[in-house]
Amino acid sequence: MKKNLLKFTQFLIILFSVSSLGQELFKNPIISGGYPDPSICKVGETFYLVNSSFEYFPGLPIHKSNDLINWELIGYGLNRESQVSSVVNLIDVQSNGGIHAPTIRYNNGVFYIISTNVYYDVKKNKVDMVNFVVTASNPAGPWSDPIHIEGAPGIDPDLFFDDDGRVWYVGNHMPENPSFDGEGEIWLQELDLNQFSLVGEKHLLWRGACGGVWAEGPHMYKKDGKYYLIIAEGGTSFNHAVMVALSENIEGPYISNPRNPILTSRHLSYDNWVNSTGHGDIVELDDGRYYMVLLGIRNEINRSSNMGRETFIVPLTWEREPFDWKENKNLWPVVSPLSGKVEMENEVIYDNSIQSHFYNFRDDFSVKTLDLKWNFRRVPLENIYSLEKREGFLRLYSNQNIIKERDRAALMGFKQNQTHFEYFTSMTFNPENNKSEAGISIFQKDDNYLNFTVFKKDESFFIKMYAYKKGQLISKNEKLLENYKGKIKLKISFDEDKYKLFYSTRGFRYRLLDELKNDVLLSKGYTGAHLGLYVTSNGEDSNDYADFDYVDYSVINQELEENIK
Repeated sequence: MKKNLLKFTQFLIILFSVSSLGQELFKNPIISGGYPDPSICKVGETFYLVNSSFEYFPGLPIHKSNDLINWELIGYGLNRESQVSSVVNLIDVQSNGGIHAPTIRYNNGVFYIISTNVYYDVKKNKVDMVNFVVTASNPAGPWSDPIHIEGAPGIDPDLFFDDDGRVWYVGNHMPENPSFDGEGEIWLQELDLNQFSLVGEKHLLWRGACGGVWAEGPHMYKKDGKYYLIIAEGGTSFNHAVMVALSENIEGPYISNPRNPILTSRHLSYDNWVNSTGHGDIVELDDGRYYMVLLGIRNEINRSSNMGRETFIVPLTWEREPFDWKENKNLWPVVSPLSGKVEMENEVIYDNSIQSHFYNFRDDFSVKTLDLKWNFRRVPLENIYSLEKREGFLRLYSNQNIIKERDRAALMGFKQNQTHFEYFTSMTFNPENNKSEAGISIFQKDDNYLNFTVFKKDESFFIKMYAYKKGQLISKNEKLLENYKGKIKLKISFDEDKYKLFYSTRGFRYRLLDELKNDVLLSKGYTGAHLGLYVTSNGEDSNDYADFDYVDYSVINQELEENIK
């Protein structure tokens, strides 16, 4: 009954969102939560989009849409351990390593995702950058095992299918003799699609515009017989930008647009509603219109956001240079032509399209497969969870591992997508081991998380909060009342710039354990936060486990008002 009531409430929220927004406007971001480095392609009437996933598993999340403003998560390019244990390593990958800046393309019935796995080899004291391709006939999967493209240095590869049948690899690397620290260079080489091997001569195309700092994230396009090279530049922070160059020939030489950058927020106030905009990929609609998807960071807390970098969209048009004395005036892309920046509120792209602001997530574990929204930090340990041991519950098994750099713990979560929220769970936990603990977690990195757990000590049970902020431990605990019989409800909310931690062993009568300042988990903007579940035996072997009846994440009224007004 309670679950049905909650679902009805969520349905009313959707209706309220739709009626408030109207039928002529939509709001950025179009994909909320930590979904950076978007790449897009169109097949028939459907758009497909892929994002970076870094050390998280499954990797390479894939969304689909029919209107560019409502997106559905349909699968992952990397979702089997066999895909990520050899060519691509997500077993013991370092934080901020893993899967970077993918490109998704479609050609002759096949979908292609090309990306980079960044792995620091401790023994070699070397960072390996493995560029690879996965393919599928259905974007929801299954996708092939990764195919390593040998001899391809650098990161952020692009795949370009020319209209003469040739296929090209476009990448970036650090030049042999850089003019300054951080200089990048875009390069090109033909790709044998049968062998996935580079062939022919390597062509050095462009070191970027405006100084060329961190010239990366290339995408190649062709329009009116000319080749356009769009890249990211300036680093993925406040100076992030989109640059473009063109050439008569794909091998070059390339001419930089004299009006670069074509999109950035570097000229705006640090307090603008979104910053760090860049890393764009463009798509053409059937009616000839163009749009660019890109990343940005919402200015939610201290010019940053716990959602990290998200996916935004802006219109793009083409204009010729106005100089009369030029015989062949160049055609250049103009991004967001009316304002030159990423706007929060925009006209809908397709008539009669309505954006559904449904940020909430509830999982009552009533099916035998894990919802697509669940992620793990690295490939999960074998048999670490079960949806079958207790019907209607997720059982998470205790493991001696704790949250630790390059390690794998019994930790799983889904992406935070709005700043103000409430997150609940109902947990059954009766450990035998005095070192076992279980509860909920908000986590970003191995050294940046907030845990809210129950633990046992000397036959008594305690509730504790502990958080790591830049390596500094913040903690508090108290003894649970004697009426604790193994079942407890836990809640974390973020409102009025504070995390508030509540628990209940008596139905809906919650007790406040502690409040924390808003910056305890503040993201640096690279990846976003996850809300999840955590069990550990803190270094000891254990047969303990926790059963979770449901998780419930809901955006509270303050956030709804901000996003649908």
